[in-house]
Amino acid sequence: MKLMATKPPSISPAPAVQRPSPDDGGSVVLERRTQKAKPPQMYQVLMLNDDFTPMEFVVMVLQEYFRHDLDTATQIMLKIHHDGRGVCGVFTKDVAATKVELVLAAARRAGHPLQCIMEAA
Repeated sequence: MKLMATKPPSISPAPAVQRPSPDDGGSVVLERRTQKAKPPQMYQVLMLNDDFTPMEFVVMVLQEYFRHDLDTATQIMLKIHHDGRGVCGVFTKDVAATKVELVLAAARRAGHPLQCIMEAA
């Protein structure tokens, strides 16, 4: 029994289009087409101002869940305080939804009415 080496099948990253070969009536030539993947839609996570949640708690949430340093967290907190809302970060949909849930859960545990939402960026 003779073993023959075979070439493993090649995996094409893009779908192929079959076209008849011009020189041979029965064969088929495969052409590769490049696929263009769109980047995922991004969402911004916003905190809304209220008159009850302490500013220190908002700064702590910005540092803990959004990894902002103290100065940046303070600036965002002041923007929320003065403008009624402020952007905490911009993320893909799943990450943004998770951040919103984490912030809301932390606020409820601490007994604060802090609101956090996400919207398309």
